[in-house]
Amino acid sequence: MRVIAGELKGRRLKAVPGQGTRPTSDKVKEALFHKLGPFFSEQETVLDLFAGTGNLGIEALSRGCSSAVFVDKAQSAVRTVRANIDALALGARAEVYRSEASKALDRLEARGRQFDLIFFDPPYAEEKAGQLVEKVLDCSMLKEDGMLVWEHAAAKSAAFDERLSVFAEKNYGDTTLTILQLTGGAKNGE
Repeated sequence: MRVIAGELKGRRLKAVPGQGTRPTSDKVKEALFHKLGPFFSEQETVLDLFAGTGNLGIEALSRGCSSAVFVDKAQSAVRTVRANIDALALGARAEVYRSEASKALDRLEARGRQFDLIFFDPPYAEEKAGQLVEKVLDCSMLKEDGMLVWEHAAAKSAAFDERLSVFAEKNYGDTTLTILQLTGGAKNGE
């Protein structure tokens, strides 16, 4: 794994030891950021939920985002994210939390945090993925016109809240990347 573009282009990232994580491949990451746009403004903020190595959030920081929050429940993943952030001198622009996704969302909501871009890459067997997306929307964590990038199993279609519109969707083998944009529509026609 490496950073593909921006100020940290070409820098290598450490992987989480073992087989417990499924890092986004460089090929898929490059296609994703091509769809999102090559670079970001310095005011844009990122949430990397189920961060794993921190691969996606670090790429966004390299491409100009001002700050990123990384969340993962696995201690080995959190150690890897911190090691990658330290190696790339991103500590001033990054926060790392070891937490279940739902609890992390509660804490971030209590602090009034909002994000322009949310990477949502839960384990493919995660049963509550749709509920977590609802929680992100209900607590106004995704800014108006913000993007939520959902990586999920290609064999499993995801149902989307009507407040989100599909910006782009593409299959990469057994993985589907769905980029959703918050359109501002009220829930259930309210």
